[in-house]
Amino acid sequence: MFIDSHCHINFPDFDEGVEPLLAHMRAAEVSHALCVSVDLENLPHILALAETHANIYASVGVHPDHWDAAEPDVATLVKLASHPKVVAIGETGLDYYRQARETADWQRERFRVHIRAAREAGKPLIIHTRNSAEDTLTIMREENAAAASGVMHCFTENWAIAQATLDLGFYISFSGIVTFKSAAVIQEVARKTPLDRMLIETDSPYLAPVPYRGKRNEPAYVRKVGEFVAELRGQRPEDLGEATSRNFFRLFNSAH
Repeated sequence: MFIDSHCHINFPDFDEGVEPLLAHMRAAEVSHALCVSVDLENLPHILALAETHANIYASVGVHPDHWDAAEPDVATLVKLASHPKVVAIGETGLDYYRQARETADWQRERFRVHIRAAREAGKPLIIHTRNSAEDTLTIMREENAAAASGVMHCFTENWAIAQATLDLGFYISFSGIVTFKSAAVIQEVARKTPLDRMLIETDSPYLAPVPYRGKRNEPAYVRKVGEFVAELRGQRPEDLGEATSRNFFRLFNSAH
């Protein structure tokens, strides 16, 4: 069995509803999925999915790209994280792809708020970093993110950044990007990451793995990510699936 540790099945891309996605998950032996929040405005939809379906979990947070979203504070995030199906804080982090570092003070402050909330709530972090790895790690250290633990999702950095992430007690999650021909650096990280610190994900509806690249992604396709990473590592897919599923429940320990 496999678990999709990061997806966005509440997005409008899935206007047919969640039932077909759940059927595809069952057929692919994908047992659970974590639907990750990117803003507070749409959190009720995510919570409704998680409340209705036992194998769907939720997180609470505001994505660093969402400059126009309602700004969270620690107390609000902690309160929302008390919901029984909320297993994490995030996704949070830094993204300098569209926002220059020089004008991203608000991103850094928002990231700090999420880390503080995670420590207070006792929930792990889901961290997004794009063109910002060094600043991300600096803030993680300054705010003692290691006390909350968490995952660096959709990992696209090199092994040096991976080692620094692991040194902070975080997990590393691989998305469909790892299956791309251009992803040699990420594939190296996938080979070297300890099996007990690895997760797999889709980040759907984005980043569909080969052979679905260019199509809308969905949680069932996490199996292709797992199979590819297993082949890279010379392992059986079922062993990698079992290990990453076990890691999921260890990290998100309020999931059951």
